[in-house]
Amino acid sequence: MNEAGKVKIILKTLNKIYPKTPVPLKHRNNFTLLISVLLSAQCTDVNVNNVTKNIYPKYNKPEHFVKLGRKKIEKLIKSIGIFRIKAKSVYNLSKTLVEKFKGRVPKTFEELEALPGVGHKTASVVMSQGFGYPAFPVDTHIHRLAQRWGLTNGKNVIQTEKDLKRVFPMKYWNKLHLQIIFYGREYCKARECYGISCKICTSCYPNRKKPIITKKA
Repeated sequence: MNEAGKVKIILKTLNKIYPKTPVPLKHRNNFTLLISVLLSAQCTDVNVNNVTKNIYPKYNKPEHFVKLGRKKIEKLIKSIGIFRIKAKSVYNLSKTLVEKFKGRVPKTFEELEALPGVGHKTASVVMSQGFGYPAFPVDTHIHRLAQRWGLTNGKNVIQTEKDLKRVFPMKYWNKLHLQIIFYGREYCKARECYGISCKICTSCYPNRKKPIITKKA
């Protein structure tokens, strides 16, 4: 099957299963979205939401976290993986926003990626889910599925993002990246499908017999 055929199947299947794509990380504003995405590294969205539900009602602005200080932030997020490193990033990030951006989250990739603890993927999520700017954040699920679906060679997440942006029209990016994540968690799982059992894999590759070995992000 050619690329256009696979794209058609993928879009049709995902739109049918996930007509709506609520943002997985609970947040109150773009600042708390940024913090939640930062906290989600090497951690599940569920765990992040369980922690932040007790934080955001009281602390939801950069000024709040600057006033708290690093040690108190550590105590608030201690059940999250690598919490000390993340607490440092949250504090320094908040301080930078207050000092350089009047407490507001910047709206460009360049400014976001210059913030402490913020990489390209985090910036992409905020630009996409926070500001509605066309972006295609690539996480481990998307990186794995793009390889199983023959849309990228899996060299690295940067290449995967470029390949997916080339294949799918820009108007679908913001919704599609969430749909693929949801599908990867529910149907095309890392240790279950292996590229040979979910609906999209079997539709795109009906004659595939051997499991697909994917490269990690």
